[in-house]
Formats: sequence, structure tokens, C-alpha cells
Amino acid sequence: MNPTTGKPHVVLGAGPAGRTLVDELLARGLRVRHVNRTPIDDVPAGVETVTADISSPDRAVAATEGAATIYHAVNVPYHLQVEAMPNIGRAALTAAHRNDARLVVLDTLYPYGEADGAAITEQTPWEATSRKGRMRAALDHAYLDAHHTGEARVALGRAADFYGPRVVNSTLGGAFFPAVLTGEPALGFGDITLPHSYSYLPDIATGLVDLGTTTDEAAIGRVWHLPTVPAVSTEHIHALVERIIGDGITTRVLDQPVATGPFDERFMSEYAEIFYQHLVPQNMVSTPFERHFDRRPTPLVDGLRATVEWYRDFLTARQDTRNP
Repeated sequence: MNPTTGKPHVVLGAGPAGRTLVDELLARGLRVRHVNRTPIDDVPAGVETVTADISSPDRAVAATEGAATIYHAVNVPYHLQVEAMPNIGRAALTAAHRNDARLVVLDTLYPYGEADGAAITEQTPWEATSRKGRMRAALDHAYLDAHHTGEARVALGRAADFYGPRVVNSTLGGAFFPAVLTGEPALGFGDITLPHSYSYLPDIATGLVDLGTTTDEAAIGRVWHLPTVPAVSTEHIHALVERIIGDGITTRVLDQPVATGPFDERFMSEYAEIFYQHLVPQNMVSTPFERHFDRRPTPLVDGLRATVEWYRDFLTARQDTRNP
């Protein structure tokens, strides 16, 4: 089956990644269905929406009926991940199998654990030590096993920490950009002098749709690192943002996972086990994907500029809402 045919491309999840995936699919002229547990607002013209709890296999099958490709971009709060994500993943596999659809999964770096920061590649061993990392690794093995046994056709696209338009709940998101634009101290995590990979959300969406539409079956059934610029220090990113806004930034460094700003105690208690990401070098390499699909990640300064402009609009809209 050619996944670029008129069958719908079905996006599961309406967070920042799911919404950006919808935009990318529409830009390619594809038919789109957007599925979420709760009703979706601000739906682009021409997008079919379905409200369904896809942790139920039967509901996932029904919501994705007739799909060419299913994009699994569902996430849940950190304190629910270990329990909820395996059920959602198995339901997505069932939906792909029953509907003869390709399944493309948005994945994380958690399975690698405290990997070699010099170069995290697709060949880096999966040595997760956290509960969430072990859960993700086990689920990823299940996805790949399903592909290799013929149960479903699956591809995994891994990304580093997100940044970009719509990205709020991120270490380079709502705790950073609003503070920068209002002259408040901006939050930095861990050792901000170490190299750390950040993936630009529109590049993530582009890469996932490449996996969902490619006619090269040899590209399916494996893990890919989605296009991401070579790691630089978070401190360097702060300097780039200073140039973009034309003003200095005051940084407040969080050297241990304690509740602060938008990150409450429950979040931080769950995030603590993966805080190591900010205490070791982390450089995710995406060269194989870039070569195979002829893609290049958005230059860091361009992505940061677009993110700053999105946050300017976001803060203005929020202020207008508070002061009608």
C-alpha cells in the first residue's frame, strides 16, 4: 500500500506535537483525521476530528478505521506515564494491525539512559535506569517485535527535548521564553555549560511525516533520530536568544529537581529520575535520517527566532484575555 494515497493520515494526540503534525500533513495536501481523548479546539479547515480514548484497543481501532498511517503522538502527565503509556502503545499497535495501517511513533531518548554524550546514535545501547526509561525501552521493543513478526508496520522517530512554537511544558519552553520577554529571571536546568540536544518541533513533525509517507519499506521497522542540530550548551542558546531579543538574560539555574515556577512538586518528583539529562553531556546525532531523507534541521538561530515570535504573540493574547 502506498501511504500517500487518499486514505486518511490519523494523528493521535492533540498536544503541541499532534497539532504540528496536523499542520505538516495539511501542508503536503494529505487527508487528515485528528483523534484526541477530549474535543479539539481551533481545528484547521478540512480536518476530520474524532473524540476517543485510544487506550482502549476497540476504540483505537474504530477511531483509526481506514487509515493509511497512524501517528502516535499521545503523551500523558509524568506521574501517569509508567502505567498509561504501555496500554496506549498496545492499543495503537492493535489499531495498525486491524486497519492494515503503518504506525509511526514519536519517541524519546529515555531508553538510552545516561548515554555517551559525545554522540548518541541509533546504535547507542539501551541502558535506561529510570522507571520511565525502562518502560519506554520495553514498549519500543514491543513495537519493533510487532513489525518483525508481521503484526504491524512500525517506525520509531526519536527526538530530544522539544522547543518551538506551541511548546510550553519543556525545559526550553514556558519556564524560559516568557521570563526572557518580560525581563524576569529565566530558568535553566542542571549544568547549562554542557552540550544538550534540543529538537525543533516543526522538524520533528516533518520527520515523522517523512516516515509516514515514504514508499521505501526498508526505512520502516527501525528507530530513527529525527533531524536535530548538533548539541550546543544551553548557555550558548541563552546567548543566541539575547542577540535575538536585543537584551540581556538573567538565568536562574536549577541544579536539582525541586518544585519551581510552572513545575510543581508532583511534576518534579516524577522528573527527578530523568534529571540526569541535564547533568551529563547529551548530543543526539541525526545524520542517518538527514542523509536518507535529504533533510536538514532548522538552524538553531532560526528556530529560536520563530519561537520567540510565537511567545510574543502568546503573551499578548494571554494579556488581552485577562484585560478584555
